[in-house]
Amino acid sequence: MSENEAGLPGVDPRVPNPARIYNYFLGGKDNFAADRAAAEAVLAMAPEVRVAARENREFLVRAVDYLTRGVGIRQFVDIGAGIPAERPVHEVAQAVDPDARVAYVDNDTIVLSHARALLDRGRGTAVVGGDVREPEAILEAPELAGLIDVGRPVAVILIAVLHFVPDSDDPAALVRRLADRLPSGSHVVITHLSDGGVPDDPRIAATRELYRGGLHFRPRKEIEALFDGLELVEPGLVGVGEWRRAGAGGTSWWLAGVARKA
Repeated sequence: MSENEAGLPGVDPRVPNPARIYNYFLGGKDNFAADRAAAEAVLAMAPEVRVAARENREFLVRAVDYLTRGVGIRQFVDIGAGIPAERPVHEVAQAVDPDARVAYVDNDTIVLSHARALLDRGRGTAVVGGDVREPEAILEAPELAGLIDVGRPVAVILIAVLHFVPDSDDPAALVRRLADRLPSGSHVVITHLSDGGVPDDPRIAATRELYRGGLHFRPRKEIEALFDGLELVEPGLVGVGEWRRAGAGGTSWWLAGVARKA
């Protein structure tokens, strides 16, 4: 990552950043030394995290392909999109239908800078500054409203973002507020870090400390509650490596699901 980006407002290269750490897990180069050090500390405790991050990304590709090809969704709102990675949502969707539209939403300065520089907004994409904790503001943003018709079915993508939302902000209520604004036939795609049924695993506490307490490993029951009021499509809530992937095993730390609004 360039020194110019280190000088962006609100960017401190000395403080590890979740989007840049995730970029490092995926093998990207858009990160600083502090991000790499934090990522390596996580990998020292749980080497499988790098594989899990890639499984998470592969799930996203499969989910978008399913929604575009199998369901007929042509509009996507990717909230907490992160630094652009290989096979972004619009490439997957537009491989099925070149007219598919995707709005990428994030509240991170570097993410927005990269997204605006790399994405061809002439091909059915938009980059929107927004926070998942303010769902109405996201859906009403002029950049999104100019691209996405919320009167027609939309897929809202929440990949690896809700585990950064504390209980005090009620992540399940945030999902409901998003879904309530969308018509029947819309879908919600979620991945979330699980405690793996072992909430006292010391690696969870150590990882949360690296993320300054801003990372929340939730039990399966609480992740299932994120889909309340929606219809989970088969195979339901499963590990990211298992969702519609034949013969897959995968990690138990990341759970994934796709749900439909009736």
